[in-house]
Amino acid sequence: MTIIAGVGGNKNIVTASQRVDFPVQLVDSPEEFVESIIGNKAQAYVRGSLGASQIMAGLKNRYKEFYRASFIEIKGHKFFLAPVGIDEGDHLEQKLQIIEFGARFLEKINIKPKIAILSGGRVQDLGRSQKIDKSIAEGELLTEIIRNKYPVKHHHILIEEAIHDNSNFILAPDGITGNLIFRSLVLSGCGESHGAVTLGMDVILIDTSRSLTVEGYTRALKFAKYLIDSKINKP
Repeated sequence: MTIIAGVGGNKNIVTASQRVDFPVQLVDSPEEFVESIIGNKAQAYVRGSLGASQIMAGLKNRYKEFYRASFIEIKGHKFFLAPVGIDEGDHLEQKLQIIEFGARFLEKINIKPKIAILSGGRVQDLGRSQKIDKSIAEGELLTEIIRNKYPVKHHHILIEEAIHDNSNFILAPDGITGNLIFRSLVLSGCGESHGAVTLGMDVILIDTSRSLTVEGYTRALKFAKYLIDSKINKP
């Protein structure tokens, strides 16, 4: 078993690779990292602190549609937050695909999906602006579309209720908002990151922030190992 991880500018990933009890091969460039994925040179890949833009651009030549869902833990409750890529989840069709990919992923690791939809305001905020109205309407539509397939609730802007309700897949209004939520919870708050699973790919690719601590990268490496052991990338 081999996990390939990118080094980049944050050497915390190097220290993390030395703390785990399984082999981790380190690479120094986005190009080498992408070539390793395309060449199927390992069982899992962890971005480490390599730049995301080059890696995602390189992978889009092979994988036309994929999204990232960050695995976060707050006071013992674990959930996935998506989208967290700033260019993801801009359209209704993308959000539906993210939900479908995420639900399938949870089912593969034997977790029943419980989905929370977030939008830009409370019901009482309708009429305050066209942007808020559109976001709330889209949240209602998403909820209605998937209601008969997965347990789902539209929590509007109340992410705290979505977390307290033990939702295990939280859909942000868009990737910019999701990225801001991730940074607020993990990089500034009490949340712990286990990395972000890349949905829609047939390989295990764990995306990580370049700002993670040694402990954060260690959790991401262990998450990758868990997915290998779970045979998540098998049909």
